[in-house]
Amino acid sequence: MTTRPAERAPAAPSCHGDTGGPAAPPGSPTMALAGAPNVGKSTLFNALTGARRTVGNWPGTTVEVGRGAVAVGPQTVAVVDLPGAYSLDPMSPDEQLTRDLLLATDGSAPDVVVVVASAAHLARSLYLVAQLRETSRPVVVALTMEDVAARRGQRVDAAALTAALGCPVVALDPRRRSGTERLVTAVEHALHCGPLVPRPGARPAGDEDPEADLRLADERFGWVEQAVTAAVHETGARARTWSDRIDRVATAPVVGPLLFLAVMWAVFQVTTTVAAPLQDALDALVTGPVSSGASWLVGAVGLGATPVEGFVVDGLVAGVGMLLTFVPLMALMFLLLAVLEDSGYMARAAVVTDRLMRRIGLPGRAFLPLVVGFGCNVPAVAATRILPTVRQRVLTALLVPFTSCSARLTVYVLLARTFFPEHAGTVVFAMYLASIVLVVLVGLALRSTLWRSMGAEPLVIDLPPYQRPTVRLSLSVMWLRLQGFLRTASGIIVVTVVAVWLLQSLPAGGGSFGEVPVEDSVYASISRTVAPALDPAGFGQWESVSALVVGFVAKEAVISSWAQTYALAEPSSARSPGALGDQLTATFDASSGGHGAVAVLAFMVFLLAYTPCVATLAAQRREIGTRWTVFGVLVQLVVAWTLAVVVFQVGRVFW
Repeated sequence: MTTRPAERAPAAPSCHGDTGGPAAPPGSPTMALAGAPNVGKSTLFNALTGARRTVGNWPGTTVEVGRGAVAVGPQTVAVVDLPGAYSLDPMSPDEQLTRDLLLATDGSAPDVVVVVASAAHLARSLYLVAQLRETSRPVVVALTMEDVAARRGQRVDAAALTAALGCPVVALDPRRRSGTERLVTAVEHALHCGPLVPRPGARPAGDEDPEADLRLADERFGWVEQAVTAAVHETGARARTWSDRIDRVATAPVVGPLLFLAVMWAVFQVTTTVAAPLQDALDALVTGPVSSGASWLVGAVGLGATPVEGFVVDGLVAGVGMLLTFVPLMALMFLLLAVLEDSGYMARAAVVTDRLMRRIGLPGRAFLPLVVGFGCNVPAVAATRILPTVRQRVLTALLVPFTSCSARLTVYVLLARTFFPEHAGTVVFAMYLASIVLVVLVGLALRSTLWRSMGAEPLVIDLPPYQRPTVRLSLSVMWLRLQGFLRTASGIIVVTVVAVWLLQSLPAGGGSFGEVPVEDSVYASISRTVAPALDPAGFGQWESVSALVVGFVAKEAVISSWAQTYALAEPSSARSPGALGDQLTATFDASSGGHGAVAVLAFMVFLLAYTPCVATLAAQRREIGTRWTVFGVLVQLVVAWTLAVVVFQVGRVFW
């Protein structure tokens, strides 16, 4: 194998990844980032590409990968962030894609592979390198977490490791974007030098021969041990780190879960408290100057007092504007969660929930797609591909809709601030706690009836060290997630607003289009047909039911539909700050016989448990098939109706 140390390469132009330049043009070279989970691979991807990440299915598969681009010398190189894998021996569809792409012989293989290796866990990071050295793929090793290794009394000699591995090794810190330029230099050199020569006598990866596989695995482990011995130097006795001390508490069987709940409560408390003034300011802006300005503009072009004015002011401005008032709240929540992830705490959350996952019959890593579900159910369903068996993937995909996505959060906050202003954060936290309980109970019920023979597996995970979150990384993650939420919500909301406005403008009986009172519209008529089924839950008014019907499309559309409905019902007052809350209070009090607060809790529980958005249903159909998707919808509706009725009927006795 040809030795090509990175230091031999001429100085390359500085890395332009920070600019987040345009996507690589067709035919550009491809650089794949590979490596085990929790070694800094995605952080390196963000550092190289300027966090300009797009996600899509890899051609011919249903597995999603991150894509971006980086300037390497005079050319733009496409960057592919592959799913995490310890080796080329797949245990899930995600890992199968990593193997297939890295070993492809049809021209789809990357031109260079950057294996991200943790200096703190060097041996387990190098097994993938050992397998890749048996192919003709150019390899560059990106060595991360040297500071963690140093705290453990170890120092990794990058030059010695380069000589031992026979490929460039570049030490860097992607969190602080230190060393990325040297990595780009090494990648440029690897692209110019052409393919590597496979190790003499190596058997091509993928051959089916169990005995030969065992002998080859022994050779790889021996080679890895030699490389580690040559490059790793002990600098002193390993002292117990502060990460170890915190983990004695954070991962304890009893204190760990309690600490996790306390952290999540603090997140929602801070979110609802700090974002409230900003929401009120935006609400005043939308319902005041923006609505008035839109009305004036429509009148200026001669369309005042026409259905067009109703569509613009009571439809687009009221519906879209109300959703935009929640941008500060979403941004703050995404920022706090990014800080927790960057600090290393969220990996501990997986550990403390491992025992609970195994009781359901799921492996500990099923926690990961469920956590993703609290952001958005769609990628969470896709994330079930990390699970090794079909049964585990089906069960997890059925449980994902019971995780309370960020779209539901906007509705929780509106109702909590309206009906429980002094305890809004606690109420929102209670909804997320109820979500966790639902996942567990439904999981236990499904396992005990459908999959009694499903075994449980322990969680095997590398715990990253606790570290001080970086402002730049946390803000970039927050911005990416906020962009994703707005990009998804904006399109859905505009389409929904148009549909709702049309239905509200159509008369159910007599009258002209656009001039009928909203309570006499087709929209209200359809909602009244469904409303009796929800009378036992305390929110059988058509205004509440219509929002849930719209919520089948997207949960964030619940707020926009309310804003449209009440803007049409009370045009003058509904355009002043706080009027929506007053209208909701009157609606829930009327439908519940004076038990509005209890009815709101029942409504929130129903919103939590009933059918997710159509995008989630499409993702489920793609991952687990139509039959299981329909089954899941039926389960969700039954659970939602039952819980809502129980909450209201019991709650009104005591409240």
